[in-house]
Amino acid sequence: MQRPWRVVSMPSNRHFVAGTRSRAVPETPARIDVRKRRARCGRICNDDVAPVCEDSRVNPHADHAAAFRRFHAGGVLRLANAWDAGSARLIESLGAPAIATTSAGVAWSRGYADGDELPIEHLLTAVQEIARVIRVPLSVDVEGGYSDNPAVVADNVLRVAELGAVGINLEDGSGAPEMLCAKIAAIRQRCAAAGLDVFVNARTDVYLRGLAPTEQRVEMVLVRAAQYRQAGADGLFVPGLTEADEIRAVAEGVVLPLNVMLRPNLPTLANLESLGVRRLSAGSALSEAVFAHVRQQATAFLGDDPGINAERMGYGDINGLFQAR
Repeated sequence: MQRPWRVVSMPSNRHFVAGTRSRAVPETPARIDVRKRRARCGRICNDDVAPVCEDSRVNPHADHAAAFRRFHAGGVLRLANAWDAGSARLIESLGAPAIATTSAGVAWSRGYADGDELPIEHLLTAVQEIARVIRVPLSVDVEGGYSDNPAVVADNVLRVAELGAVGINLEDGSGAPEMLCAKIAAIRQRCAAAGLDVFVNARTDVYLRGLAPTEQRVEMVLVRAAQYRQAGADGLFVPGLTEADEIRAVAEGVVLPLNVMLRPNLPTLANLESLGVRRLSAGSALSEAVFAHVRQQATAFLGDDPGINAERMGYGDINGLFQAR
């Protein structure tokens, strides 16, 4: 009778799977956390990345992934995009059903410009810090995937998912839609092989970058949406789309849930829902507002009469957000 495989602890940073040769496994905080959760579970598995376990107390990834998908089925999912663990925890405490990041805000908080400038390791650190303090589904803006190589992009997304993300935003930018299709397909294959469900929200910058004449933009979006859906996308994000008639045309012309971004002159929330929108993102608006607020108060403090007179959240209230998390 064949003996079941099991994982046993070995000295230093190695695991040994009975019946196989030992193999070195890089010691990372994420893997340490997995082992701690596995120990609390008491079950035996040989997955080095994330335990595939029916007990949601041990691995909430599947439950969060399912919930995040349900959020797109009706109504308008509002995502007040966060940029670090503190902003994410605060937004969660206000009743947000899910947390999404803003690539611009994350980049700025790490000292980098937006636009694929952020080193992937910095993004992973931010994701890990956010996932540690929240208990709701997390979606991460990965910009263009931080590479033009679909295989590298798929590996980057897998690393994000291993840290707890159940959704991503992936953009086409000014590139050819075929490139984004290749990235989406690679992500689908890579995450499926790892047993991780990731909601891929395909962002097209047709409106944001003015990639087509005004009268041709809806048609270009619909063509790209069909391509991205065929490649495996779960949602369509069209930042810059604000006109009611055009929103309705896009929503009716695609099968995927439509995501728009908060912009001036955007229809009301109720109207967005009736037009077919299923997701509304704040984008970088909140982080921009924070920068403006800090600039104003710091300017006053550095002036002739130092003082900070703006409304502040109490120290105890802020500290309490992170106690016993």
